[in-house]
Amino acid sequence: MKKTLVAYFSATGTTKAAAQRLAKETGADLFEIAPAVPYTAADLDWRDKQSRSTKEMQDRSSRPAIKGSCPNIADYDTVWIGFPIWWYTAPTIVNTFIEAHDLSGKVLNVFATSGGSGVGGSASDLKKAYPQYTWGESRLMN
Repeated sequence: MKKTLVAYFSATGTTKAAAQRLAKETGADLFEIAPAVPYTAADLDWRDKQSRSTKEMQDRSSRPAIKGSCPNIADYDTVWIGFPIWWYTAPTIVNTFIEAHDLSGKVLNVFATSGGSGVGGSASDLKKAYPQYTWGESRLMN
Protein backbone atom coordinates (compact mmCIF):
# COMPACT_ATOMS: atom_id res chain seq x y z
CA MET A 1 0.00 0.00 0.00
CA LYS A 2 1.33 3.43 -0.95
CA LYS A 3 1.81 5.84 1.92
CA THR A 4 2.47 9.54 1.92
CA LEU A 5 4.25 11.65 4.51
CA VAL A 6 4.09 15.41 4.90
CA ALA A 7 7.27 16.53 6.69
CA TYR A 8 7.34 20.22 7.48
CA PHE A 9 9.33 22.91 9.22
CA SER A 10 7.24 25.81 10.50
CA ALA A 11 8.79 28.75 12.31
CA THR A 12 5.60 30.74 12.91
CA GLY A 13 2.71 28.32 12.28
CA THR A 14 1.87 29.32 8.70
CA THR A 15 3.60 26.30 7.18
CA LYS A 16 2.10 24.00 9.82
CA ALA A 17 -1.40 25.04 8.73
CA ALA A 18 -0.46 24.42 5.08
CA ALA A 19 0.99 21.01 6.02
CA GLN A 20 -2.22 20.06 7.80
CA ARG A 21 -4.29 21.05 4.73
CA LEU A 22 -1.99 19.06 2.44
CA ALA A 23 -2.07 16.00 4.71
CA LYS A 24 -5.86 16.08 4.77
CA GLU A 25 -6.00 16.48 0.97
CA THR A 26 -3.60 13.59 0.32
CA GLY A 27 -4.44 11.31 3.24
CA ALA A 28 -0.86 11.67 4.47
CA ASP A 29 0.75 11.33 7.87
CA LEU A 30 2.42 14.40 9.40
CA PHE A 31 5.95 14.79 10.74
CA GLU A 32 7.22 18.09 12.13
CA ILE A 33 10.83 18.96 11.39
CA ALA A 34 11.27 20.54 14.80
CA PRO A 35 14.48 22.35 15.68
CA ALA A 36 16.31 21.01 18.74
CA VAL A 37 16.52 24.62 19.89
CA PRO A 38 13.27 26.43 19.02
CA TYR A 39 13.51 29.70 17.11
CA THR A 40 12.60 32.87 19.02
CA ALA A 41 11.18 36.00 17.41
CA ALA A 42 14.67 37.55 17.64
CA ASP A 43 16.14 34.48 15.89
CA LEU A 44 13.75 35.00 12.99
CA ASP A 45 14.43 38.73 12.51
CA TRP A 46 15.72 38.70 8.95
CA ARG A 47 16.64 42.42 9.20
CA ASP A 48 19.18 41.65 11.95
CA LYS A 49 22.43 40.50 10.39
CA GLN A 50 23.34 38.80 13.68
CA SER A 51 20.07 36.85 14.07
CA ARG A 52 20.23 33.08 14.13
CA SER A 53 18.26 32.66 10.90
CA THR A 54 20.42 35.20 9.06
CA LYS A 55 23.62 33.50 10.16
CA GLU A 56 22.29 30.04 9.20
CA MET A 57 21.21 31.22 5.77
CA GLN A 58 24.53 32.98 5.12
CA ASP A 59 26.37 29.73 5.87
CA ARG A 60 25.07 27.24 3.30
CA SER A 61 26.83 24.42 5.20
CA SER A 62 24.77 25.19 8.33
CA ARG A 63 22.75 22.20 9.55
CA PRO A 64 20.64 23.20 12.57
CA ALA A 65 19.95 20.20 14.79
CA ILE A 66 16.46 18.71 14.71
CA LYS A 67 14.53 16.91 17.44
CA GLY A 68 14.71 13.27 16.47
CA SER A 69 14.03 11.69 13.13
CA CYS A 70 11.07 10.08 11.44
CA PRO A 71 11.40 6.49 12.72
CA ASN A 72 9.20 4.92 10.05
CA ILE A 73 10.45 6.84 7.00
CA ALA A 74 10.93 3.53 5.16
CA ASP A 75 7.14 3.03 5.18
CA TYR A 76 6.54 5.94 2.80
CA ASP A 77 6.89 6.06 -0.96
CA THR A 78 6.00 9.75 -1.29
CA VAL A 79 7.32 12.51 0.97
CA TRP A 80 6.20 16.12 0.81
CA ILE A 81 8.81 18.44 2.33
CA GLY A 82 7.46 21.81 3.43
CA PHE A 83 8.95 25.02 4.75
CA PRO A 84 8.68 28.79 4.75
CA ILE A 85 10.92 30.32 2.08
CA TRP A 86 13.87 32.10 3.67
CA TRP A 87 16.16 34.23 1.51
CA TYR A 88 14.52 32.79 -1.64
CA THR A 89 15.24 29.17 -0.72
CA ALA A 90 14.64 26.43 1.86
CA PRO A 91 15.88 27.04 5.42
CA THR A 92 19.03 25.03 6.13
CA ILE A 93 17.14 22.91 8.68
CA VAL A 94 15.45 21.27 5.67
CA ASN A 95 18.87 20.01 4.59
CA THR A 96 19.33 18.57 8.08
CA PHE A 97 16.11 16.57 7.63
CA ILE A 98 17.00 15.34 4.15
CA GLU A 99 20.52 14.32 5.17
CA ALA A 100 19.27 12.53 8.31
CA HIS A 101 16.96 10.18 6.38
CA ASP A 102 17.35 7.63 3.61
CA LEU A 103 14.94 8.98 0.98
CA SER A 104 16.05 6.62 -1.78
CA GLY A 105 13.24 5.14 -3.86
CA LYS A 106 10.76 7.80 -2.77
CA VAL A 107 9.20 10.63 -4.73
CA LEU A 108 10.01 13.89 -3.00
CA ASN A 109 7.64 16.81 -3.47
CA VAL A 110 8.14 20.34 -2.19
CA PHE A 111 5.63 22.76 -0.75
CA ALA A 112 6.39 26.17 0.66
CA THR A 113 4.84 29.25 2.15
CA SER A 114 6.05 32.73 1.35
CA GLY A 115 5.13 36.35 1.63
CA GLY A 116 6.48 37.11 -1.82
CA SER A 117 8.74 34.45 -3.34
CA GLY A 118 7.71 31.61 -5.62
CA VAL A 119 8.57 27.99 -4.83
CA GLY A 120 10.50 27.34 -8.06
CA GLY A 121 13.90 28.55 -6.87
CA SER A 122 13.66 26.64 -3.60
CA ALA A 123 12.68 23.42 -5.36
CA SER A 124 15.45 23.90 -7.92
CA ASP A 125 18.03 24.43 -5.16
CA LEU A 126 16.99 21.20 -3.41
CA LYS A 127 17.05 19.22 -6.67
CA LYS A 128 20.57 20.50 -7.38
CA ALA A 129 21.76 19.74 -3.83
CA TYR A 130 20.28 16.22 -3.83
CA PRO A 131 20.31 14.91 -7.42
CA GLN A 132 20.35 11.32 -6.19
CA TYR A 133 16.65 11.59 -5.29
CA THR A 134 13.53 11.53 -7.43
CA TRP A 135 11.81 14.91 -7.30
CA GLY A 136 8.17 15.42 -8.20
CA GLU A 137 5.91 18.44 -7.99
CA SER A 138 6.28 21.74 -6.16
CA ARG A 139 3.52 23.89 -4.67
CA LEU A 140 3.30 27.32 -3.11
CA MET A 141 0.68 27.06 -0.37
CA ASN A 142 -0.17 30.41 1.21
